[in-house]
Amino acid sequence: MSACIIGWAHTPFGKHSDETVESLVTRVAREAVEHAGLEAGDIDEIYLGHFNAGFSAQDFTASLVLQADDDFRFKPATRVENACATGSAAVHQGIKAIRAGAAKRVLVVGVEQMTTTPGPQVGANLLRASYLPEDGDTPAGFAGVFGKIADGYFQKYGDQSDGLAAIAAKNHKNGVDNPWAQMRKDLGYEFCRAESDKNPYVAGPLKRTDCSLVSDGAAAIVLADVTTAMQAPRAVLFRAAEHVQDFLPMSKRDILAFEGCALGWKRAFANSKTALDDLSFVETHDCFTIAELIEYEAMGLAKPGQGGDVAMSGATQKDGRLPVNPSGGLKAKGHPIGATGVSMHVLSAMQLTGEAGGIQVKNAELGGIFNMGGAAVANYVSILERIR
Repeated sequence: MSACIIGWAHTPFGKHSDETVESLVTRVAREAVEHAGLEAGDIDEIYLGHFNAGFSAQDFTASLVLQADDDFRFKPATRVENACATGSAAVHQGIKAIRAGAAKRVLVVGVEQMTTTPGPQVGANLLRASYLPEDGDTPAGFAGVFGKIADGYFQKYGDQSDGLAAIAAKNHKNGVDNPWAQMRKDLGYEFCRAESDKNPYVAGPLKRTDCSLVSDGAAAIVLADVTTAMQAPRAVLFRAAEHVQDFLPMSKRDILAFEGCALGWKRAFANSKTALDDLSFVETHDCFTIAELIEYEAMGLAKPGQGGDVAMSGATQKDGRLPVNPSGGLKAKGHPIGATGVSMHVLSAMQLTGEAGGIQVKNAELGGIFNMGGAAVANYVSILERIR
């Protein structure tokens, strides 16, 4: 039994010092159910994606969704966590509940509040998504982990600074027209390419413009089985929903290949009977620009070592062969850990229903999503298509 997205909600990403995890969750929960044309009592099950890892003192958060409406009381509610792919992990649990026949309508919420945490603690919290025995003392936290990956890639394939700058500039340009994005400023290629006081090196060859933002925010979707979805105002079908988990230690795998990502895409294309050339756009996990570059290769858009060439060619621009991150990606949109994967599904559904406003890709028919937890450890791929 397939699942569909029938409603959604999204807060702006950024700094929300006047909000709490609870207020962010309850806002999008109400709005998503209303957008689906439903009431709280119509929901059969609830999943909350919330990484936390020290960002919130309130660590038992699944029932916070019930605060949105008294009619959520006594509904099954479960918190889901899988590092930076926490949001997609929650989405996939909702899909499984529908496929199992345990629910007809599922509410999935993703949330994180990061900006109220002091900077050094932010780095320490995020580093918990690495393999601590090997990477726990990495300078610059998770940026340092991806700095190592970038160093290794540069050593194997040559300096990719031009390609990384092209990715950063593309995503910041796309983010200008995204009302939910944290940074809506076209920084330009030259600024992203050059080291400066405003764009210093952070870790290895990665500069500030190569790193995603510390963010607060929430997003939510309502899922339904196909029969139920056909009665809804809109229905976006999951043609594929694949999850591939890899080893946590980078020492046990070829970290430059993102093998879990590649296998996720391979399975998604096979099970949906589609190919990369069929996609109208992709929302992919650009926590750091080197991640997006390697993901080009893992999804089959570029051969190994040629991701930078694809970035420089313009193929992934909004008007290119395959628009990648028309939303601005994590780079411009922000990366509130638990909300990111849900946000990707919201914005992709908007694209497919023609409701994406300034970030709309022309004639979008089939959308691909890749959300990643850790350094290519938790790998989630979705392929979406509008059916109503």
